[in-house]
Amino acid sequence: MSETPQVRIRLDLGYDGTEFSGWAAQPGRRTVEETISTGLGTILRIEPPKLTVAGRTDAGVHATGQVAHFEAPEDTWLGIPGRSDRPPAAALLTRLAGVLPGDVRVHGAQIAPEGFDARFSAIHRRYAYRISDHPAGAPPLRRRDVLSHRRPLDHEAMTAAANLLTGLNDFAAFCKFREGATTIRTLLNYEWRRTEAGLLEATVLADAFCHSMVRALVGAILPVGEGRRPVEWPAEVLTARRRDPHVAVVAPHGLVLEEVGYPADDELAARAKESRAVRTLPEA
Repeated sequence: MSETPQVRIRLDLGYDGTEFSGWAAQPGRRTVEETISTGLGTILRIEPPKLTVAGRTDAGVHATGQVAHFEAPEDTWLGIPGRSDRPPAAALLTRLAGVLPGDVRVHGAQIAPEGFDARFSAIHRRYAYRISDHPAGAPPLRRRDVLSHRRPLDHEAMTAAANLLTGLNDFAAFCKFREGATTIRTLLNYEWRRTEAGLLEATVLADAFCHSMVRALVGAILPVGEGRRPVEWPAEVLTARRRDPHVAVVAPHGLVLEEVGYPADDELAARAKESRAVRTLPEA
């Protein structure tokens, strides 16, 4: 008896991470993964599917451009519209909106191209971190996604310091230790700007991030913005390759995963194979 053909479905989604204990499913905890998987199981009338995600965000971290994939029987996918003449993707989005809570939304669904893997095919992830250094604090309507900082910050000094961290490096100084996990990453861009609303906004772009890396990178720059540390100090922390007690890991709520980038369809499988390989620094 032949196996039922499976299809891989790509999901594009966003969420307010305030009330979630992060992405990854955990017993007794409300998580984004469990919420979406349960919703899919209800709609598709199958066991809640396992989701593979581009970036496993921590508790309190938000996303507007998260990407995940799951496998489902092809006939189940084709049957989503029921008696409707809508395409399965459009029907799935409507039905998910009806079962998911208001703090998570799937805004895109499609059959993934051959070789696509939401995690390993990605070529970059882009995060934003937003801070208000206004003496009155963050605007009330932005309190869930903007960090209030009591001291004034110099965004030009912050960008100068951030630029010294870019490139292929061992980011052990900014990553939570995990046995057997590499901390070698390529930081493609790290800069700060002041928005028209007066907020400080970081753009942090890398091929991948290790646990707590972005929040530690932000924490290392704040003393420079305050004038308490020289521009060169975060780069000195990087070179030491060990966690520095003077680097604070900032609060999660200012952090948003905004984009996950992928190569052309014919390069997806090769990129996934490359990403699975253990990364090392080139010989000096």
